[in-house]
Amino acid sequence: MSTVDEAAEERFSINPARVGLYLTLGGLLVFFLAPIETGVVTSLKTPDAVGTTSPLVPSVEGFTLDNYATAVSELLPGMVNSLLYAVPATILSALFGSFAAYGLTLTDWRGQIGVLLLFVAGIFIPYQAVLVPLTRLFSVLGLSTLGIWGLLGIDNAYAGIVELIITHTAYGIPICAILFRSYYKGMSEEMLESARLDGATVRRAYRRIVFPLSTPMFAVVLIYQFTQIWNDLLFALVLVQAESSAAAPVTLILAGLGASQSGTIFGLRMAGAFVAALPTLAVYVLFGEEFAKGVAT
Repeated sequence: MSTVDEAAEERFSINPARVGLYLTLGGLLVFFLAPIETGVVTSLKTPDAVGTTSPLVPSVEGFTLDNYATAVSELLPGMVNSLLYAVPATILSALFGSFAAYGLTLTDWRGQIGVLLLFVAGIFIPYQAVLVPLTRLFSVLGLSTLGIWGLLGIDNAYAGIVELIITHTAYGIPICAILFRSYYKGMSEEMLESARLDGATVRRAYRRIVFPLSTPMFAVVLIYQFTQIWNDLLFALVLVQAESSAAAPVTLILAGLGASQSGTIFGLRMAGAFVAALPTLAVYVLFGEEFAKGVAT
C-alpha cells in the first residue's frame, strides 16, 4: 500500500479517543449555551407565550420586541448612574493599585512585607463584614446632609453615587495591587536600575518606564474591576437603598424589573438582564486583545 493510501486511510479512520473528546466538548458547549439560549428565547416572548410554551422553543405567535423596548426605557437612567460610579471607581482603583504594587515590588523600604500582608488581608474581607461600619461612616461624615452638593450644583439625591465611588475604589485597591504586583515581579530589574543610575527618581521611573509597560495588566484589571463593580448589588442596596432613588444603579432597578401584582414578567426580566450586560460586553470587546496579553504574562 502506498504512502498516500495509508495517509488517506488514517485520515478517515475513526479514533475513539477523538470521538469521545468531540462529544465531551459538544456536551459542554450545549450545557453552557443552553441557559443563554433560554434567556434569549424567553426575552422575545409575550407573557402568555412564556406560560404556554417551552423555555427552549421559540414562539412565532408570541414573538415580541416590546420587552427590550420597555427594558431600555426602564434601565437607561440606572445604567447612566452605574456608569457615573463604575467608571471612576474602576480607573481610581486600578491606578492606586498600580501605585501600591510599584511601591511594594520595585522599590525597597522597611516594613514592606507588613504592608503587603495588609493588602492581602484586604482581599479576604467579605462585603457583609463592612456594611454596618460603612453605613455608620457615611452617616458620620454626613455626605448626604452637609449641603456640599448644593454648593457644587449637584442634587443631594446623588450623594449615593459618590459613596459608591469611594466604597468600590477602596475595596478594589487590594486585589488590583496584588494583580499588578504579580505582573511587576516579571519586569527587568536591570532596566529600572539603569534608569536610577541615569538619575531617574522613583516617580519618573514609574511614569516613563513602568506605566507604559503596564498596559496589558491595566486591561486585565479594568475588565475585572468594571465587571465586579457594574454587577454589584449589595453595596448599592445598602447605600442607595431604593430603586426609586435618583441615584439608583442598574442592578437595583433590574432587581425589581418585571415584578407586578399578577406575577413576574419573565420576558421583560430576561430582556433587562441582556440590556444590563451590554456595557460589560463592550468593555471585553474593547480591551480583549490587551486582556489576552495581560493574562498570558
